[in-house]
Amino acid sequence: MTVKLPAHAYLDEKNIDYEIRGFADSTEKGAANVAQALGFRERQMVKTLVFGTDRGDYALIMVGGDQNAVSGLLKKALGSRNISMAKPEIVQQITGYVIGSIPPFHWQPEGFCSILEASLMDEEILGVGAGVWGNEILITPANLVAATQARVVNLTNKPLAESGA
Repeated sequence: MTVKLPAHAYLDEKNIDYEIRGFADSTEKGAANVAQALGFRERQMVKTLVFGTDRGDYALIMVGGDQNAVSGLLKKALGSRNISMAKPEIVQQITGYVIGSIPPFHWQPEGFCSILEASLMDEEILGVGAGVWGNEILITPANLVAATQARVVNLTNKPLAESGA
């Protein structure tokens, strides 16, 4: 039996194609474990992270399960030199969800900053949390961008240092 969650209703309302996938809710937390349970590569399971800036604003950062944002690139994307990952209680306050299965859409106020790691656009399909552990949404990168209104930015690949020739 498939339960329709608020994230599903949002995608339905926006006419954005997606697929619902389930996995055992006894699966240990983490993108690698979800990827293994669903038969995908870890890169395809998107981590939804909330970062705060020294201006007091927050942003949703989406990277592959096996990726980490490079601090300098993230600071540049957020336009702030002083950023930090939001504490779990702040994340829940902002999103309405506990860390572990935060959907990357439907909870943001208008104009909320969302950024998708550029390399994820090369994937055929991505998995994102549906808001309840054991439920995953499979979605194309283009549809994820449409659903989140995210900016696509390189957050993980340091530019090669220019040679001094």
